[in-house]
Amino acid sequence: MEVQMDVISNGQGQGQVANYIANNGKLDIGRMRPYVDNKGRSCISVFMGGNPNDVKSYKVVPLNTNATLRRDEWKALDEAVMQVSRYRLGGVQDLIDNNLTYNLGNAMGTTVLEWHDVSDPMEADLTMDGVTRSKGDRPVFQHNYLPIPIIHVDFEINARALAASRNMGNPLDTTSAESAARRVSEKLENMLFTDTSYSFGEKDSRSRNTIYSYVNHPDRNIVSIGTHWDDLTTTIGATIVGQVLDMKAASIADYHYGPWRLYIPTNYETVIDGDYDATTPGTTIRERILKIAGISGIKVVDSLPADNVLLVQMTPDTVRLVRGMGLQNVQWGEEGNMITKYKVMTIQVPQIRSDINKKSGIVHMA
Repeated sequence: MEVQMDVISNGQGQGQVANYIANNGKLDIGRMRPYVDNKGRSCISVFMGGNPNDVKSYKVVPLNTNATLRRDEWKALDEAVMQVSRYRLGGVQDLIDNNLTYNLGNAMGTTVLEWHDVSDPMEADLTMDGVTRSKGDRPVFQHNYLPIPIIHVDFEINARALAASRNMGNPLDTTSAESAARRVSEKLENMLFTDTSYSFGEKDSRSRNTIYSYVNHPDRNIVSIGTHWDDLTTTIGATIVGQVLDMKAASIADYHYGPWRLYIPTNYETVIDGDYDATTPGTTIRERILKIAGISGIKVVDSLPADNVLLVQMTPDTVRLVRGMGLQNVQWGEEGNMITKYKVMTIQVPQIRSDINKKSGIVHMA
């Protein structure tokens, strides 16, 4: 399955979903989830306010749109999308678990997120009389823009298989929906850990308008790894711990004091589970690293390139997940609705941040 990233620029859509929004002015997710009720009508459920978990908070509205799925079948698709959280995709989940999120009020109407860097103005003077004027200046704000793309994957449900599942009483085959959700989630994870970036609009020297990852943000702190962890033959534990301490020192030198999360690639997973040294049997390198003050956890990231290690301060001034819409299943009609497809889509993007002086809470060792 192919993952698409769509954006809207100056009212013009770039991509299938973006074109739909640009032409229609909005994308109503509720209307893109029609279902067949027990009377055979095509309907949608409209939230009327109140408790979103209470069925009484929704109103059933008949539509002229052709619906193909029943309500329980939509539920099966939604549950399949949620199964993706079982996989080892931990970077984005770390941001959610640590409340490092920023929720957009109008995701469909937000093509970029404007944010500012601010300087650290003013100085304190030491005088005997308190009359001498200290240096006065004002904060300097730098404008930045983060693109807010729509990430989506298409899939189909075979009409014959759907009819067979209903006739035989078998559950709906949700393999395609789960695979689509997997691809979308992997795309988000790759936006954090791979050497890819995504720009939108014109660049200038004063502002940033690019989605960066942990491993290519221009302000990250870079530390040389020296000998790769899986190539060490002696003093493995002490060498690795020493390198992690060097990363911590680099973060502190940039005025970022933790707490940190250490991310390692797959080829280092078994290395850190080895004994720290012969004099401390039963203590692994992993356990020794976790004794370093401020390091809250170690996570293996399969998409992180081999021999790359990251130390990330888990605070919103370093990184946050901008969220407009979680994973959603929608019906997508094509060719005059003669062909009915489905999409798994989301509006989420990681935002790597540094201050106006280019100080960052990310340390990249490679």
